[in-house]
Amino acid sequence: MSKTTFTIYSEIKALPQNWDQVAVNNAFLQKAYLQVLETSAPTNMQCFYIGIFENSELIGVSLAQYINLNKLESFGERDKCIKTAVRNFIFKNFASHVLFLGNNMITGQNGYTFSKEIEFKHISEVLIQCADAIIDYFRKKGIKIHLVSFKDFYPHCAEELKHFDFANIYEFNTQPNMIFELNHQWKTEADYVGAFSKKYRDQFKRARKKCEGITVREMNLEEIASQEKRIYELYHHVAKNAPFNTFFLAENHFSTFKKQLKEQFVLCGYFTEDKLVGFHTLLLNGTVLETYFLGYDSEVQKEKMLYLNMLYNMTQYGIENGFQKIIFGRTALEIKSSIGAQAIRMSGFIYHRNKLINKYIGKIFTNLEPEAQWQARHPFK
Repeated sequence: MSKTTFTIYSEIKALPQNWDQVAVNNAFLQKAYLQVLETSAPTNMQCFYIGIFENSELIGVSLAQYINLNKLESFGERDKCIKTAVRNFIFKNFASHVLFLGNNMITGQNGYTFSKEIEFKHISEVLIQCADAIIDYFRKKGIKIHLVSFKDFYPHCAEELKHFDFANIYEFNTQPNMIFELNHQWKTEADYVGAFSKKYRDQFKRARKKCEGITVREMNLEEIASQEKRIYELYHHVAKNAPFNTFFLAENHFSTFKKQLKEQFVLCGYFTEDKLVGFHTLLLNGTVLETYFLGYDSEVQKEKMLYLNMLYNMTQYGIENGFQKIIFGRTALEIKSSIGAQAIRMSGFIYHRNKLINKYIGKIFTNLEPEAQWQARHPFK
């Protein structure tokens, strides 16, 4: 391979003309989505867009995100215990400035894409060099990056990267990515439900019965904009009760998303009479359906099994619109496996820039990462 160089951009308008041709296979790296980040990123996040060149031809694009955890209202309020207090202290003092190479807001290998086959040796080199360049950019501004993380690789890529520059970086596996490979013979929801064993068919019927009285409909840009406050309230309630957070979305995030991605972004509202009590979002990413953020009123969720119904609705959408697979992401692993999604292990790599802390990064990390206890379900006959 001839000489590889990279350019780091902080504004979408500076990106090369043919950026989207290189990012053609991943909506999360195309300008429309990056524009969403630029316009409505979380308040504690700054994004960098990386163009990778061979000679002077753009052959790869990548995303990096700097997160300032000092600006965060809460790291997650669900586990109120000594471990949480300790974790919060450590994050504030030794890990508040974090650089992610990749997208910290979604699950999946969305950190980079190339328009041609590139050896993993070169990928590992360029990712490390990009991280160093951004660290240097912040150093000049008087900000010291504590932690650097390369996020979300599928097993094959993680193994390959470890042969090169990633060999000495601590590899971690947090919760797996729940992915549902849809059976291409299913054309309707009835086909899908027909494949369940009796126990899970009963679960489906019970959930649908509970949800009677709730109207579900896709919301257009005007509706999203007029309900923005309520949508954010429902999202924020769910986000705040997650076991761990590194960001909260901006209040205008969903309307910005709809404005930029139009038909490619779907927001479905759940209403009792005229009151919005929940919503889920989807991004249409080629043959892959990506589930995005959701929110709900916890009282209604309990009574109406709202979350489970959302999972069924997203699956129905995927089947009826001919998607090959649905990315359900991390969290709620057991309930996602009960509708047919399977756990796929994801790796990340992380290092601390203080050599002494980095020496014990593995120990520290395993003590701080909330452990998910769950049991895989097997819903099909």
